[in-house]
Amino acid sequence: MGLAATSVVWAPTAAAIDLATSGRRFPRVRLVGFALAWTALETAGLAASAALWAARRHHDHEVHYALQRWWADRLVGAVRRTTALRIEVENPEVLHPGPIVLCARHASIADALLPAWILGRVGMRGRHVLMDGLLADPCLDVVGTRLPNHFIDRDPGDSEAELARVEALARGMGTRDAAVIFPEGMVVDEPKRTRALARIAERDPERHARVAGLAHLAPVRPGGTAALLRGAPTADLVLLAHTGLEPLGRVRGAFGRIPLTEPVRVSLRRIPRAEIPEGDGFVAWLDARWSECDRLVDRRLSGPATT
Repeated sequence: MGLAATSVVWAPTAAAIDLATSGRRFPRVRLVGFALAWTALETAGLAASAALWAARRHHDHEVHYALQRWWADRLVGAVRRTTALRIEVENPEVLHPGPIVLCARHASIADALLPAWILGRVGMRGRHVLMDGLLADPCLDVVGTRLPNHFIDRDPGDSEAELARVEALARGMGTRDAAVIFPEGMVVDEPKRTRALARIAERDPERHARVAGLAHLAPVRPGGTAALLRGAPTADLVLLAHTGLEPLGRVRGAFGRIPLTEPVRVSLRRIPRAEIPEGDGFVAWLDARWSECDRLVDRRLSGPATT
């Protein structure tokens, strides 16, 4: 609420800086506008969750999924209005029926919302594996913990206890359910990608030879994906690759790229369970599929710009 109350100061200041540095694109004004919209949606979401608690419906998953869909749809709408975001989703029909395990690229602070938004638009319910740092978001802290999600501790990594909880998250999924994971385990930028490759080179030179050619994506941390597949033994795997959100990788770099000029293009590929190997061959197989996603991203980023 403090942001809204002080917007009479922030908005003119942002406009003055934009006019002096960015012409009439007004990136700072746009980001202030998004911050105000996000604050309003957080307030509305918390009010709704409090009303559900007062009505003793805080254990009702269906009504909370409906609240999550409303919140995600409105938040994406706010991003659209303030940054000129356009989203093109290819093959959304492959998302249903469930159960599925959805592995998504993580290139931006903005793309964490993509799976929830896309799943909601096709009537699917997501069970998310997320970093516990996201609990700083009030709505995620309240609504996210009332739904079957798992907020993973960043420090232990692929510890046995964490993987057991991830595996349990996927159990009991039905035809409307998807388990969502960002298998890179981080918002990927070039320094992080380089460090991840260096760690693999030290521990597993054979695997490093398989993943060294990645140009945009970071190598997957396969433990989480394998755990979800163990928990849902009939689930297919869906790979989500996207381009267009790279300008929003970090807020600092976003000022020069807003409004966005290229659409966000989301590609979905479903792999039947019968094609997914088990045991020792799984990691090499997943590396190969992730490399295919990387080549798709590279083709799109290297191709001629769209208008």
